[in-house]
Amino acid sequence: MNIRKVKIYGTGKYLPGRPITDLEMDDRLGVSRGWTRRVTDIVARHYAGEDDTASAMGAKAALAALEAANLKFSDMDCLVGASGTKEQALPCSAVFIQQALGMEQSGVPAFDIDSTCLSFLAALDAMSCMIAAGRYRYVLIVTSEIASVGLDWRHKESAALFGDGAAAVVIGPAEDGEPSAIVGASMRTYSAGAAFSEIRAGGTKRHPNGYRPAGADDYLFQMDGPAIYRMASRLLPDFTEELLRASHTSMTDFSAVIPHQGSAMAVRLMRKKLGIAERQLVYITPNHGNTIAASLPMGLHEAIRTGRIARGDRVLLIGTAAGLTLGGLILDY
Repeated sequence: MNIRKVKIYGTGKYLPGRPITDLEMDDRLGVSRGWTRRVTDIVARHYAGEDDTASAMGAKAALAALEAANLKFSDMDCLVGASGTKEQALPCSAVFIQQALGMEQSGVPAFDIDSTCLSFLAALDAMSCMIAAGRYRYVLIVTSEIASVGLDWRHKESAALFGDGAAAVVIGPAEDGEPSAIVGASMRTYSAGAAFSEIRAGGTKRHPNGYRPAGADDYLFQMDGPAIYRMASRLLPDFTEELLRASHTSMTDFSAVIPHQGSAMAVRLMRKKLGIAERQLVYITPNHGNTIAASLPMGLHEAIRTGRIARGDRVLLIGTAAGLTLGGLILDY
């Protein structure tokens, strides 16, 4: 076991605008009243308004995390953007978050780590290694997602799942005698599922000046939910068993299990396949929807805020992402 003595110092969350209720979503989708709640289990989610940018949302979550950590941005050695959506193709999102924080002259390194819905997990894993190695002391990880702009409203079951929002976490070294640590982490990518969740345009393959110009639909999110469900159902149990075995942990050891809130169906799959008890599950889908990479740090923030976990408690972050990628991280909070 490669235990890293890294501690979560503070978390923050920001939800834009006002809640969009399930009944409003029914009307927007042109379905019968009650359809959205029955199919998705989502009562409300938030959509970014005209004045919301991903970087402004991320900055608000970052400031909340810094306040919770009792630290300032000037204490940070690095700023990492960990989002599945981008404010623009170039430069990276972390640059704009630094700018939105009013720290454009700070010189603090800012870069992105992108693994779509598992971007936060990937960033937490990678940057905890940097802290453990002594490269950085304090790192600010910010995830800010505006999913609503890229939804294909013709695909009702997919469009009904998503919400916008941002979350941030400050991490740093755990002092001697403190229980906090990253106990284990694993990621696996099976690119046979790459086409199951994608936005085709925005890169060099489908470009206005390229050999294969992008059409309007290429800029919209496309998802084959049943295919993802089948693939994840087959791969997740063995993946999770390997992660737990490597960290000498059993599912019953966790005070909280925080899944990526991809959908109510995905969370039910995890509960059934992995043997997660109801008392362990942190389930925020009904009031957030699928906030892409922000769902994991939002779940962590809510578990801390509501007292679901206390210092020293063992927590599992787990989920799937476009790719198809599986990811899990075990931490002692």
